[in-house]
This record gives sequence, C-alpha cells and structure tokens, in this order.
Amino acid sequence: MLVLAIDTSTPAVTAGLVALDGDVLESRGDRVTVDPRAHGELITPHALEAVKAAGVTLRDLDAIVCGVGPGPFTGLRAGMATAASLAHALGIPAYPVCSLDAIAADVAPGEAPFLVLTDARRREVYWAAYAADGSRTDGPHVGRPAELETTIKVAAGDGALLYADALGVQPLEPRFPSPVGLVKAADFDSEPAPLTPLYLRRPDAVEPAARKKVTTP
Repeated sequence: MLVLAIDTSTPAVTAGLVALDGDVLESRGDRVTVDPRAHGELITPHALEAVKAAGVTLRDLDAIVCGVGPGPFTGLRAGMATAASLAHALGIPAYPVCSLDAIAADVAPGEAPFLVLTDARRREVYWAAYAADGSRTDGPHVGRPAELETTIKVAAGDGALLYADALGVQPLEPRFPSPVGLVKAADFDSEPAPLTPLYLRRPDAVEPAARKKVTTP
C-alpha cells in the first residue's frame, strides 16, 4: 500500500511517500521545509517531488493521509485542500489524522506518559497528553503554557522547545509530524472520516463591520 502523507499544521511544510505492508512502514521519499509562510506555495510541489523521488506516479497511490491539526487556519487550509483535491482526482481515500497524534507516534517508546505541544502563536500552545504506549489520554486543547496543569515532565513538539522553562518539561524529539508518523496514526481499518480541521479557536480574520450610511442635510 502506497500512502502520500501531508501535513501543514506546524511551520514545517511536510509531504512524503510511505509504503505500508502490514505493520511495516518504509519511507520512500519525503520533502520538508520549515517555513511558516510557505504552506500554500510549497505543499503541492513537495508532494509531487516526494512521489517522483520514490520512483512512482500519483496513479500508483492507494491512499492519502493528511494532518488536520490543531493548527493555524491558513496553514491547515493549504494542506487539507491539497489532500482533498488529490484524493478526489485520483479516486482514492483521504484519511484525517490529528497532527499531535502523528508526533506522538514517533516518540521513542518509554515507560512514562508524555505531552505533545505545538506552537499556537499568541503565546499559546496546542497540546495533548499521551500514555507511555502513545495512546492519547487528554486533548487536544489550546491554551497558555503557564495555565497548563500537569504532572507530566517530558514533552515532544516545537511547543515543548519554545516553552520548556514555563512548562517545566524536558523536550523530546520529534518537533514536527513526519510522513511515517502520520501514517502510523491513521486508522486504515475504518472508513475515512471527512477532512475536518481542528482549529480549536476562531480565526484571526473577522468580517468587516457594516459601513455607516452617509447622508447630506
């Protein structure tokens, strides 16, 4: 099974091709650029380049996996629109994945629970808590690091690096979702749910107020 994995929920613009054979996953090629302003510009070229690097074509794909956040509105929209368009054009399923779960899937196995935190801007983080086996136990949420009440002392994601002191946590790898992590977190045994973004808060943009009428005496 050949799966194209896409994620634009973080500053990393990520696309990669993963071969899935039972429980065995193999990365066949990926393209990642860390640039929070280049999601719309780079995600489609990255996807095409990853497929080409694997020596296959888009017609060889069996499925697409897309990180649906939580993340900023503009970044998520770029990746999800690309995934939805490709899936529709190719007639293959697109599986949504919580991007925090994809990061958790790449955390090295341990004996203690951990957090995953990504930068939500506005001095906030998106976060979720996980058991030692990587299963999510709480979240996803968004909030200020100082207001996060937890006894967990290790955390993955770029938010853990940015706010390690405020949170009192030891940062873990990885910082961003990887193609393999995205595929690990996908549920291929069920019908894919709609690609619904996990914004967790309203977008910054608001509709302009109605203009006042100007009348003459």
